[in-house]
Amino acid sequence: VGGTMADGYEGLNRYFALIAVLSTMASIGTFCQFQNLPPIPPSASELEKMQKCHREPPFYVSVRTFFSTPGFSRPLAAFICSIAITNVVGAFINEVMERGGVNNRRAIAWAGCGFEIAIVLGGILLGKYVDRTKEYKRVTLACIALSLVLVLPLGLTEHKLGKEPALLVVSLFLLGFFVGPVQPINAELAVDVTYPGDETAVESVQQFGGNLCSALLVPVAGRAAKLDYQILPNVPLLASDIRGDVIFMMAISIATYCFYRSFDAPLRRSMMDGD
Repeated sequence: VGGTMADGYEGLNRYFALIAVLSTMASIGTFCQFQNLPPIPPSASELEKMQKCHREPPFYVSVRTFFSTPGFSRPLAAFICSIAITNVVGAFINEVMERGGVNNRRAIAWAGCGFEIAIVLGGILLGKYVDRTKEYKRVTLACIALSLVLVLPLGLTEHKLGKEPALLVVSLFLLGFFVGPVQPINAELAVDVTYPGDETAVESVQQFGGNLCSALLVPVAGRAAKLDYQILPNVPLLASDIRGDVIFMMAISIATYCFYRSFDAPLRRSMMDGD
């Protein structure tokens, strides 16, 4: 929507006006749906906290406790990896699409829209699977490993084949589907391993850490995107080039995968719920 509407000063004004109207409607709808706490706790873990009259400590105490809890740093790293990759791709979607042969402004806008929709669908489907099976680690590692493969078409050009717009778009959507859900999955995992910690504080730490690191990494990726590395230039059949931002995202995925593999913490909330 933004890519189509914000084509000039007037279009940008209309786009911001649309955002303001929709945000106001969403806020009013959210306000109208607020309810009191349910009379019966929704889970055994919440019942346990209520029976013990558990009170949440100050935020700084919660943060200190989280980082001393075994297993908390791994889901935080995965969360940062996911938000960094999705934000880098989203921030430079024009450059990504154009280098792959997609130059039409409307097509680029719809590709970006599809990327965001894929993130939402992945979160719903993979999140539901993990919620049922509690396979946090296995699913997260699989998603991070897939990101290494799916990010390649976003910046790798095989000279003999040339640009492949269809492959680029499919890879973009699949990347969103598998990398985006790493955030909600590991937000739940962090809450699980830090039980009976403050869930709001857990989410705050992950959002702050993820967005802070993303804000620092996006400019680095922007500089790296200007670099182009030749691969096997003397072998015509395999000669290709790869952009620096893709190498940068792959490095983030590899580092996160290696760090996350050592996750081995008890799922305290799930054990309390009997899952």
